[in-house]
Amino acid sequence: MDEHAWSKEHFEEHRPRLHAVAYRMLGSATEAEDAVQEAWLRVDRAETGDIENPVGWLTTIVARVCLNMLRSRERRREEPLEPSTVDKADGPDPEQEALLADSVGLALLVVLDMLSPAERLAFVLHDMFAVPFDEIAPMIERSPTATRQLASRARRRVRGTAPAQEADLNQQRRVVEAFLAAARGGDFAALVSVLHPDVVFRADRAVGPTPEPLVFHGAEAVARGASAASERVRFSEPALVNGSVGLVMAPRGRLFLVLEFTIEDDKITEIDVIAEPDRLREVHLALLDSPA
Repeated sequence: MDEHAWSKEHFEEHRPRLHAVAYRMLGSATEAEDAVQEAWLRVDRAETGDIENPVGWLTTIVARVCLNMLRSRERRREEPLEPSTVDKADGPDPEQEALLADSVGLALLVVLDMLSPAERLAFVLHDMFAVPFDEIAPMIERSPTATRQLASRARRRVRGTAPAQEADLNQQRRVVEAFLAAARGGDFAALVSVLHPDVVFRADRAVGPTPEPLVFHGAEAVARGASAASERVRFSEPALVNGSVGLVMAPRGRLFLVLEFTIEDDKITEIDVIAEPDRLREVHLALLDSPA
């Protein structure tokens, strides 16, 4: 078998894994496909006679391409989606990309996007794909020990440290998930049931549609607003927001806004919606552990 045929056979055999690596590195199905295609161009030009571990070699090539793309993205300082782009296509098949984001976890994609490129590469390759640190280290020009520390720091940022007690978080999660289920279903009565009668809803100017911050008072007014947003709420997922259970809204895995909740006696008393880019950058997000 000639080198071109060897490369193509192994590349196609491992393409699903390579796309999975690229998607978790980049958070975009379109960019992941671009990265895989760029990796193939590099593979097709490479000499393959001495390669003993094809899957490891291919994973390394894709990871290096993704790392370059992440560094380029960081230099551009990409902003979160503008409100007008939430329902627009972000590639050839936005519905497929939305399903892919759901399968990986919207909150995970959002939190990964807050890591540095090197942290993200170390965490994704080691924790998600079991790549040894001594293979990751040359990609980011670090020692294996430094790479292990980088992955550990990324792991702490992804998982977070919550000031609330575990029991409190579990109860908060039940209330927030009840709110989310009712909002997704447009169930007005169920929404009212989880809201305090005097609940206050605040949303910053980036949420719109007015140029001023929005404020609503009372369970029925807030429930009507949440019911009307049922289509957008399907892109939301629970996460730790500044140490308490909240929601992140991330169409196709790109952070758009977060909802902070104040909960007392199993009722939501305050909802704060943050969408302005400067405020979003100050929010500390982390993943929730699996429900107890």
